[in-house]
Amino acid sequence: MEVRRQMNVEEYVALLLRRRWLLISAAALGAAAGFLLSIVIPAQYTSHTMVLVEEPVVPEAYVKPVVSEDVNQRLASMQGQILSRTRLQELVEQFNPYKKDAGRVPMEVMIERLKKSIKVAPLNPMPGTLARELPGFTVDVTLGDPQLAQQVCTQISSMFRNQNIRQRQKRTEDTTEFLAKQLEEAKAKLDEQDAKVAAFQSRHIGSLPEDEKTNVTLLAGMTPQLEAVTQGLNQARQEKTFLESMLNQQLAELRKTSGGQSSKSLEQQLSDMQNQLAVLQRSYTDKHPKVIQLKHAIAQLEKQIESAPPKDLTATEEQKAAIPVIETPQVQQLRAQLHQQELSIIQKAKQQEELQKQIRMLQARIESSPGVQQEFQALTRDYQTALTFYNDLLKRRNESQMATALENGQQAERFRVIDPPSLPETPSFPNRRLFSLGGLCAGLGLAAGIVHLSQMRDRSIRSRHDVETYLGVQTLALISHTGNVRKIRNLPNTGIRPRRSELSLAPSSWKERNV
Repeated sequence: MEVRRQMNVEEYVALLLRRRWLLISAAALGAAAGFLLSIVIPAQYTSHTMVLVEEPVVPEAYVKPVVSEDVNQRLASMQGQILSRTRLQELVEQFNPYKKDAGRVPMEVMIERLKKSIKVAPLNPMPGTLARELPGFTVDVTLGDPQLAQQVCTQISSMFRNQNIRQRQKRTEDTTEFLAKQLEEAKAKLDEQDAKVAAFQSRHIGSLPEDEKTNVTLLAGMTPQLEAVTQGLNQARQEKTFLESMLNQQLAELRKTSGGQSSKSLEQQLSDMQNQLAVLQRSYTDKHPKVIQLKHAIAQLEKQIESAPPKDLTATEEQKAAIPVIETPQVQQLRAQLHQQELSIIQKAKQQEELQKQIRMLQARIESSPGVQQEFQALTRDYQTALTFYNDLLKRRNESQMATALENGQQAERFRVIDPPSLPETPSFPNRRLFSLGGLCAGLGLAAGIVHLSQMRDRSIRSRHDVETYLGVQTLALISHTGNVRKIRNLPNTGIRPRRSELSLAPSSWKERNV
């Protein structure tokens, strides 16, 4: 069984010192190989630019932006559009970044190579700001020609700016157009609800919820009026009955006395009435009702005298009874009062009927008020909902129009190139220092592997630990060599390879190996 032991730090140091030229040579060769490889590989140049996101000119407190999507999402969306196959093919055809491979490499491969050479990285937000508040982003384009890399980087940054403007303008215009259509539909629904409410109010005029108190008040006021009119009507009817009885009494008395007065001639009656008129004129004016009535009776009597036939002494009793009876002023006055009372009764009856009709109508309105109120509340609720929705859409449409005006005027959020695309003077790849350092590390690693393999195959005894490990005996003493080590190593061929002048003395025997 092969015996192995662990080496300590001193032994490792001694091993490295023994193999130092191998390590140095391998490291030098590796560094040279890395440097040569960096020279052989085609150089790549990276053009860099930084784009910042500027805040809107008008604060959001005054004009609310329509585009609520954060910059990270919009940047990802724009990056997908700008780095699409169609856009990159236009760049390849415009700048031809791979002239050497033109005609030999398919367009798809060149597009994929150009896509990999474009790097878009967002900037980290400042401390204390929200994660969605992206301050900006960087664009790096890596190509074999520095000027071509700068041109492509300029074109890419310009595409980002233009795409952002177009995207925001289109978003705001589409939003405004959508809100305008929704506003038209909301207005039509609002007009429909308004027409329903107006038709309901016209059908139930006076029965609406706001008219309930008015109806109760009117009903409370009309009840005493009806009572007063009813009382006045009853009184008028009583007065009419009284006047009718007075008139009948006067007519009866007049008929009783008409027989004695029939012998009087019409001329004598006319003379008496004229005398009575003269007496009245002494006390009253011509405009007094009694004077006017008496003048009217005198005028009728005069017409009767003129139209009366000649006197016939042989007239029968029937003819005498046919002679009209001249009514006295009292009778005429009673008739006039009776007529006036009849007119008053008719008027009061109409008032009573009208008041009763209004009271019945008010009572019907009050009774139907709960059902009307419930239906009206449903209509009003639908109308209020439509009105609120319409006002909300109108407000949003106005805000969207202002936001569209800001976007069209390029006064909203926009991208600004703070650092123009750089013209690289030194290649970004390959990095000669990194390649040289990598070659150096690779050479050292290779040399360390060779040293490790050679040490594993070496069976030389160089120390007390080797004696104890390989021979299995204890070391009693160490005898150091004297003189020149090279002379000892150059002794005549005796079959002994001097490595280290040590003598291992064991308790049982003396053994010497490679001394």
